Amino acid sequence: MQTPSNKLYCTAQIREAERYAIDELGIPGRELMRRAGYALFEQIRRCWPEQQAVTVFCGGGNNGGDGYEVATLALQANYQVTVYALTDPHGLPGDALAAYQDFLKAGGSVSGFEAGQSKLQGVIVDALFGIGLSREVGQDFALAISAINAAYGPVLAVDVPSGLHAYTGSVLGCAVKADVTVTFIGLKCGLFTGEASEYCGEIICNTLDIDAAVLAAMPPFAELLDKLALPRRPRTAHKGDFGHVLLIGGNLGYTGAIRLAGEAALRSGAGLVSIATRAAHSGLINIGRPELMCHGLECGEALHALLEKASVIVIGPGLGQDDWAREMFGAALAIDKQCVIDADALNLLSLQPKRRANWILTPHPGEAARLLGCSAGQISADRFAALTDLHSQYGGTCLLKGAGTLITGGETIYVGTTGNPGMASGGMGDVLSGLIGSLLAQGLSLEDATRLGVYVHGEAADSLAAEFGERGLLAGDLPERIRKLLN
Repeated sequence: MQTPSNKLYCTAQIREAERYAIDELGIPGRELMRRAGYALFEQIRRCWPEQQAVTVFCGGGNNGGDGYEVATLALQANYQVTVYALTDPHGLPGDALAAYQDFLKAGGSVSGFEAGQSKLQGVIVDALFGIGLSREVGQDFALAISAINAAYGPVLAVDVPSGLHAYTGSVLGCAVKADVTVTFIGLKCGLFTGEASEYCGEIICNTLDIDAAVLAAMPPFAELLDKLALPRRPRTAHKGDFGHVLLIGGNLGYTGAIRLAGEAALRSGAGLVSIATRAAHSGLINIGRPELMCHGLECGEALHALLEKASVIVIGPGLGQDDWAREMFGAALAIDKQCVIDADALNLLSLQPKRRANWILTPHPGEAARLLGCSAGQISADRFAALTDLHSQYGGTCLLKGAGTLITGGETIYVGTTGNPGMASGGMGDVLSGLIGSLLAQGLSLEDATRLGVYVHGEAADSLAAEFGERGLLAGDLPERIRKLLN
């Protein structure tokens, strides 16, 4: 097994790498299939050494051929082997057909799957669909997938869990929930975003011993997000060296959002943090956190002096969409300073779209849908395309929140690797916007501030979940942990 890198590839690139290995490097397709079968069987023995039975579900393409290969190896190792074919094996393409015939020669037998009657035992190998699936799963396959997900044994997915789109990470009706996914040649981008985290389990990449130069010659479609290191602060530093963040928001009834964003900005190292909010509660927001400089403003003109002093603007947490919010939004965008646009500021932007180079947009799928004039379902169906469209229309650096958060500044797409379901609670996005704004104020580029902010935001939540569990994780728990992680 090879350790996977952080490079992600789309299905077309994987197919091209496979073609190159066969046509240019002279590796027969059948040999690649044998290598895949061996990698799968070795993974079964490594992960579940106590198991002595396997149940293999084979589909109609080369993925099914991989299934017959692992079934043959298991048979030769004296495992109890059951194979269910969801399509007529005699119609398999050349290499897969040869793998099926070799399985029969080894003494194996194949049965059709009957829902509610066929037995599943030992390790279940999902070799139904490969990376080419792009349509809704048919009824017969859906019944098999349902049986796999209801079984008690561990599940190993071949290349990609069947039913999961290998490019977008969306589920095509239903999908296998694997404990381990062994993917081949290179990491597929759809294994790390969208709904993928619910289905892939542990992801192992095996290159099938194809020369690394083959993929190295291709620019990756995306990259997994790594943590950036902040430089050590000089001993002569003062607060002016680390920026002045101005946060605008906290409309009536939404003071918590702007307070959370302000706390996150302070704890992640901004030199100064000011808050522009409604006059009715401006004196309450910094109770317990006097380092926040709070200003009650009721018109956009009063915001001008604060805007001039700020090095970075964060607008949106608790902003609302009333007349006050629109006036604050208009004033903030009238000045040409780096800014983070979040929450209701994104909704206001969708009403009057603009394009700028010096801002960061932070939508979740619903906000992204409003920005692009489509449905949230369309966003989720192809998150990579949605991110690209956001950047094309609005510029700057864009991130698309959700499992496997996506980030781009126009060149590389980064896929988030941290975070957990405990973050599905109010205020998490406010903490993120304050964190990113603070990093931006400390001198990081738009893209680097976003990358580090997203990584550490999720990392803080992961460390808290590991200690206390996911349920009950609060946005207010994160700033202290963020401080520790950034240091």
